[in-house]
Amino acid sequence: MKYVGMQTQIRRNNMMSILLLLLFPLILLGIIWVFLAILNYLGNGYYNQYGEMVHQVNFDDVNAYFMKAVPWVVGAVAVWFGISYFSNARMVRKATGAKPITRRDNPRVFNIVENLCMTCGMDMPQINIVDDAQLNAFASGIDKKSYTVTVTTGLLDVLNDEELAGVLGHELTHIRNRDTRLLITSIIFVGIVATLTSVVFNMFQNMLWYGGGGGTITIGDSSSSRSNDRGSNGLVVMLVMLVALACCAVGYLFTLLTRFAISRKREYMADAGGAELCGDPRALASALRKISNDPGLQDVKREDVAQLFIVHPQSLSSGGIVNMFNSLFSTHPDTSKRIAILEQF
Repeated sequence: MKYVGMQTQIRRNNMMSILLLLLFPLILLGIIWVFLAILNYLGNGYYNQYGEMVHQVNFDDVNAYFMKAVPWVVGAVAVWFGISYFSNARMVRKATGAKPITRRDNPRVFNIVENLCMTCGMDMPQINIVDDAQLNAFASGIDKKSYTVTVTTGLLDVLNDEELAGVLGHELTHIRNRDTRLLITSIIFVGIVATLTSVVFNMFQNMLWYGGGGGTITIGDSSSSRSNDRGSNGLVVMLVMLVALACCAVGYLFTLLTRFAISRKREYMADAGGAELCGDPRALASALRKISNDPGLQDVKREDVAQLFIVHPQSLSSGGIVNMFNSLFSTHPDTSKRIAILEQF
């Protein structure tokens, strides 16, 4: 693996965070423009000289409506992102059930983190513990006030002090490299896409159940009107379907983009930093081997949160083609490869 200095890694992560901040609104605005264009295309129809229905897009109208929508979309995304960004610590705690501790609650963990922080000259982060028998740890936060290292009770029970120091050093390196800021940014954006997609699908489902029926059509003057009504309802359902499909496509695309952005090298970098801080690469390798036997958090089923874990729980992966894509775009390298590299030192 090519050596990358810490300052280079920090600079790359900061640039990637800015890229994600710019990319997401652009993708969302692009989808809205396409939706307006489709709506305009379906609404602008006329019969040609052969009696055939011809549709066309009035780009001036599309652009006019789009420019009116831009401030609302950008403003809504900015507000949503701002609220989520500055409440990320509470969001992660709620998702994992983590609780903050002090030195009195667990002197062992507190002293190890404090010693590691003194070694690398960084400020002491908040320490959280999750009451869970499974083994895992993760770092989170966007600034000094929110930086947090979280471990499970299962991890504390199984690892010795040297192994625990390696794991905690790994997580502290994530904070030093600004990996956590990049991860939180991607989690928020993916969450926005997932929420919007869910809302659109619920709307589509409700329209199918409650708005798709036209009743029995009788022969007479009203039959044509009812047929037109049913055609209009069908058009609305199709438009909602297009929006739902577009949201799904955007969500999938953005997930892939964020997984590309969150390079697997960040885990190798954190492993190297953790090994350097604890002074024993084999202790971290031993810890990773133990964690890989039972990784995860019992109550956490969210893939976005699992991106934070030191070892990704494979139980969140599906089988077949989905599992193949998850492996291809995984944010974590294979644990056995990480162990092999550490044991070479």
